[in-house]
Amino acid sequence: MLAVLLAGCGSAPTSTAGFVAGDGTLTVLPVDQRTSAPIISGTTLDGTPWSSATRSAQTVLVYNVWGSWCSPCRSEAPALVAASRRTAGKATFVGLNTRDLDKAAPQAFVRSFEVPYVNLYDPDGALLLKFAGQLPANAIPSTLLVDPQGRIAARIVGETTEATLVGLIEDLAAGK
Repeated sequence: MLAVLLAGCGSAPTSTAGFVAGDGTLTVLPVDQRTSAPIISGTTLDGTPWSSATRSAQTVLVYNVWGSWCSPCRSEAPALVAASRRTAGKATFVGLNTRDLDKAAPQAFVRSFEVPYVNLYDPDGALLLKFAGQLPANAIPSTLLVDPQGRIAARIVGETTEATLVGLIEDLAAGK
């Protein structure tokens, strides 16, 4: 899965040559088909350890897979920031930065877009592999949502919008 994901995204972190963006496809799993989300642990872009095991239960967990070199990621960043602010208390947003060779470019991305949430540094896609066999992120950007019970509930393949995220979070927080 990782080879397919990375092969479609360009040959270098600063290049979009060969980039295959997602088409915005939304998949929402029925409650009875959801499986437990993997524990995601790593180091943030500022070097702080973080783990989903310590997240507040009763909130939706939103993982956004992105790269500083990814044009659709730059395009959707304001929507993610706005959605994270609108759903504060209902959702925890976590960025999964992938394919950046060092932390300088993604740190600049986070500063530039004033991203208020945690971003884990995952240059080799190891964290993404934890979703293999469930509802994998198979394009960059992709967004995965985990319901308040800790189950993988939804995936957006490609760029998303504030309205889509807020609607999904509201539905998942309401038990849908």
